[in-house]
Amino acid sequence: MSEAVALGENPPVSDSAPARGPTPLDRSDPLPLWAQLAADLRRRIGAGELSSRFPTEGGLVTAYQVSRHTVREALRDLRSQGLVDSRRGLGTRVIEPRFHQPLGALYSLFRFVEAQGAEQRSEVRVLESRLDATVARRLGLGERTPLVYLERLRLANGRPLALDRAWVPQSFGEPLLSADFAHAALYDQMAGLCRTRPDHGREEIRALVPEPAVRHLLGLPHGVAAFLIERLAFAGPDPVEWRSTVIRADLYSFSVEWLGASAMRVDVRRQREPGPPPA
Repeated sequence: MSEAVALGENPPVSDSAPARGPTPLDRSDPLPLWAQLAADLRRRIGAGELSSRFPTEGGLVTAYQVSRHTVREALRDLRSQGLVDSRRGLGTRVIEPRFHQPLGALYSLFRFVEAQGAEQRSEVRVLESRLDATVARRLGLGERTPLVYLERLRLANGRPLALDRAWVPQSFGEPLLSADFAHAALYDQMAGLCRTRPDHGREEIRALVPEPAVRHLLGLPHGVAAFLIERLAFAGPDPVEWRSTVIRADLYSFSVEWLGASAMRVDVRRQREPGPPPA
């Protein structure tokens, strides 16, 4: 069992970044140059590299050493997929997808993103057994109770959307240590491998200015905040998951439907003093 960090602390988040900028096209590849160019622009869009300023046609001609016709064919392909919008006199811009989450029900981010037509994928950063005194207390367990810890970078259409950290008691969650979470929901894996899944819970959502390493990992533009979502989930009377998710506020929003005062409950709490998010 790993005790790589002190109890109650998260491991440092690496701020190493994938390669940025244009990838040279392969003229010996049977795939047409315009298709190679479109694929590389999709990669850069997915990484959030072109959100603030999309290159001009002339800039793409120079960067990729191709003809203007090739550039226009690639941009036509991106427009057909709803990834960019081009207007005369205004140039090309990336169309930012937004995900709207209704409140008031236990939900799966995996299912929710896919239900809105986006491909959901996860990069698993950590999956291990560890001790965490703070989280154990939140789950009503002894401080040295082993937990399964899962940390994922959640991607929507290849673009970072959220940094998700989840803790599950190892007493029933140990099978999760061998699960594949690249394209699977945690709750589905819990149901299949552990014969247990949450059926209710509670969340707190608040604004957060992420630390630089998390901002870099999410590709969060300068001046844009994020949401911190903290969830305690139950299966019957038993707490079975504590989760802390940092999600991009420029790509995600929440909504509430209400029919009358008796049908809606809102808890307003005094904001805690600023500080790092809980482990």
